[in-house]
Amino acid sequence: MNRRMFAAVVAAALLAPGAALAQAKTHRVAIHVDDSDPPRINLALNNVENIQKYYAAKGEKVAIEVVTYGPGLVMLRADTSPVKERVAAMSLEYPELRFSACENTRAGMAKREGKAVELVKEATSVPSGVIRLIELQEQGWSYIRP
Repeated sequence: MNRRMFAAVVAAALLAPGAALAQAKTHRVAIHVDDSDPPRINLALNNVENIQKYYAAKGEKVAIEVVTYGPGLVMLRADTSPVKERVAAMSLEYPELRFSACENTRAGMAKREGKAVELVKEATSVPSGVIRLIELQEQGWSYIRP
């Protein structure tokens, strides 16, 4: 085997693990919801489904976190969510999907309303929706605001 052939074989062997790692990459997407308008909330959920379907068709993984705060917390309130059934169904269908609810907003709503603000069971409380979005972007997550 001459030197060029040997170099080509070594290069291919070294690149093969990298190619496998590239294929195993998980895409990470943060979706920002700060609007209580049902069409806007549904647009965010449509984005989730479209992203999921696109990467599934390519055989690639995707993790999506929908971060709600301000008026957007309506999306994850057990008593007012216009999409709670859809959130529940999507959570079952897409195991890498997470719904985050701003605790600052939740506490403010509870104070104004004089009662506890319950979240849908699929929601996870985060201290601050804005800070959560910052953290995700600093970790390399792509950011979408429908």
